[in-house]
Amino acid sequence: MSAEFIFSVVNGVALASWLLLGFAILAKRDFLRDRIAGYGVPLVLAALYSMLIVFFFAKAEGGFDTLANVQKLFTSPWAALAGWVHYLCFDLLIGSWIAKRVMEDGLPKSSLVLLLPLTFMFGPLGYLGFEIVKFLFTSESKVS
Repeated sequence: MSAEFIFSVVNGVALASWLLLGFAILAKRDFLRDRIAGYGVPLVLAALYSMLIVFFFAKAEGGFDTLANVQKLFTSPWAALAGWVHYLCFDLLIGSWIAKRVMEDGLPKSSLVLLLPLTFMFGPLGYLGFEIVKFLFTSESKVS
């Protein structure tokens, strides 16, 4: 199995999981949102990431001590794949957490139209957006 093949598979799984997350929100299926998109798929991605780290990461040149070494590290297809799976896992985990929090905290559900794509594409921007929405719409943030 090649790194390219695994890359294609995990991209398909991630996209399907984000679509499932959107469906779960619209259909009010908390189980799908929390247990599948928010737990099961990230757990599988985390297991894959762990295997990639164990079997391939130590063999890659580079390291985390300088930017040049980080760049060199990710010239290895397997190390780049591990990094990509890391992003897919954490972005989906945070996206499902954001969706759960918006629903449970009574925040505007319409905010998910922006927050989830931001999280899917740019991870931390989605989280920052969520924190801004939470600040703007929770009673604790209002000054009396």
